[in-house]
Amino acid sequence: MLRTFTLAGAAGAVLALSSFARPTPDEGMWLFNNAPARQLEERYGFEMTPAWSELVQKSCVRISVGGSGSIVSPNGLVMTNHHVASDLLERLSSADRNLLERGFFAASTEEELVCPDVHMDVLWSITDVTAEVDTSAAGLDAAAAGTARRKAMTAIEDSAKERSGMHAEVVTLYQGGRYHLYLYKRFDDIRLVFAPEKAIAFYGGDNDNFEFPRYCLDVTFLRIYEGGNPYQPEHYLRWSENGTKEGDLVFVAGHPGSTQRLNTVAHLEYLRDHSVPFAMHRLMRLEVLLNIFSGKSAEHRRIAEGDLFSVQNSRKVYVGRMAGLLDPAVMEAKRVEESRLRAVIAGNPEWQEQWGGAWYEIAVAQQTAANMARRYSAIGGSAMGLGSELAAYATMLVRLHEERPKTSTERLREFGEGSLPQIFQRLYSPAPLYPEFEVMRLESALSLMAELLGADDELVATALAGKSPRARAEECVLGSKLMDVAERRRLAEASADEFAASDDPLIELVRSLDPMARALRTKYEDEVQSVERAAYAKISAARFAVLGEMVYPDATFTLRLSYGAVAGYQDGDRSIPPYTVFAGVFAKAAERKGEDWYTLPASWTKVADSINGQTPFNFVSTNDIIGGNSGSPVIDRKGEVVGLIFDGNIQSLIGNYAFSDVQARSVSVDARGIMGALEQVYGADRIVNELRAPNTPR
Repeated sequence: MLRTFTLAGAAGAVLALSSFARPTPDEGMWLFNNAPARQLEERYGFEMTPAWSELVQKSCVRISVGGSGSIVSPNGLVMTNHHVASDLLERLSSADRNLLERGFFAASTEEELVCPDVHMDVLWSITDVTAEVDTSAAGLDAAAAGTARRKAMTAIEDSAKERSGMHAEVVTLYQGGRYHLYLYKRFDDIRLVFAPEKAIAFYGGDNDNFEFPRYCLDVTFLRIYEGGNPYQPEHYLRWSENGTKEGDLVFVAGHPGSTQRLNTVAHLEYLRDHSVPFAMHRLMRLEVLLNIFSGKSAEHRRIAEGDLFSVQNSRKVYVGRMAGLLDPAVMEAKRVEESRLRAVIAGNPEWQEQWGGAWYEIAVAQQTAANMARRYSAIGGSAMGLGSELAAYATMLVRLHEERPKTSTERLREFGEGSLPQIFQRLYSPAPLYPEFEVMRLESALSLMAELLGADDELVATALAGKSPRARAEECVLGSKLMDVAERRRLAEASADEFAASDDPLIELVRSLDPMARALRTKYEDEVQSVERAAYAKISAARFAVLGEMVYPDATFTLRLSYGAVAGYQDGDRSIPPYTVFAGVFAKAAERKGEDWYTLPASWTKVADSINGQTPFNFVSTNDIIGGNSGSPVIDRKGEVVGLIFDGNIQSLIGNYAFSDVQARSVSVDARGIMGALEQVYGADRIVNELRAPNTPR
């Protein structure tokens, strides 16, 4: 709920700011090492013990394909969303075996399918390294300080990995106010155990995406292997037999991707006027192209299906973000909050000298970003994204040979010594590639580049080399040998002279563009990102001085905890109850008979008369989530699984910039619905027994 305040002197400013900026009751994506223990005890009477926190932390996984999950059995069984695992299902599919369409169940351990090119991370420890990072930048101007911080972060990661053997990441929090070292236990032997048909996992399709009521079995079970055997974890989440009821306290533990709630007004205005519109334009044109490609044949549709879903989902997200940024009430609330903080700082001469100029510095950085936004978008940002997966491999190879001769701290951050295993895992992926699809994707990126910059621009002219986008894409993709994993490995391991001699057309395309892309990246890092980091560090210090340390940071695709209650909501004159049940999906199928998105798979229609129609299926709660939380477990006070996050409602899409628990809701598959489907629809007794086994004493 948005509120307004009046100021009455500096003391009144502090009081008003504290009242305004405190999180609303169920707001926050909280750090595990700075959890909202007091709020939980005051609001829900819940004591968050160290043992509870460790159990949850070490039972959660971050999945490299871009989502969350949780370990739910003593044999390394991992629960996540079907839509998180859809890339894996696609890679394991073929024209003759479409796992997205048919689903999959391994009746024995031997039948579980190895998932290529994926790893899972479990957060093991957190260390504050802010002083070490900031000391490296002391006394330097913004650009030099930014470079020094990046070097320091890489050095800390390399040292931590060498010491611990774990994957290490220095995480930037509060946009530069804090730096934490996260050590992860990494698993790269992941196997598929169970996935339902897409028809029920994504029931209602794009029509019902971000809506409620919902009827989706958006779940997939994978398994972690270690040393060739199922992983035997010390920590895992037990399965709740009783589930939840309306009003119950529930937690979501997962990896929210990115929010911008601590951004200044100038920064939000840049997003509104430049960044978000560019993203929307790219997504909308790509959605059209993917639909055209999909319409050519059933096989074309299968090939493009995963990309199309991702683009449609992202398009809806960005439309929601834009609606929030264009909402005068949202922006006015941000202006009021910012003006109150600045007024408090201005009232203290020492604070004003230390921190008062930060908002102006960020505004200048946003003007620089705006001036280069079109060009930076055209080249695909810091990674030089050219749309095609094949082109991404070429970019990795070119930059790998450029970066590896340097010391780790002198390289681009993503090529630091500790990050190289991820580079090689992706580069050597056996995932299938389809020439016609890769041509379409590269053509789209080249065409967009020309649309944004004009055909006579140096960057465009270099990329097209005198050809049309289609002809250039065909030349580069069809003439490339990078479809072959062995060729990518050969080039990665080649000497400098051998690589320089490569005449692969995709390699040559990247070589021709990389100097311009690097120059843009350097300008962005020096004049935008580094300035932002330094200025936001000042604003964070100001917030901490006024509000104390109990301020949660923006999301960073690192482990967070949110809390809330199972609750319905009011949408106009409709009262939306918090639960749906199995009977509802059969009723909707009958109501929308003949429509593809509402046609149930045969596995469900054949049990229509015998299934328990009152089994809870999906539910909503007030938990604060965002993209990246997909696949997060919903747990109760005992730390038991009561649900699985898979979506938010349409009212939650403003969550990138602000939170309200009036209508915004997270949407979950009920644990009772998952168990009911496994038992009553799929006969997956092996999984049912495994999920129930942890309920016996260890």
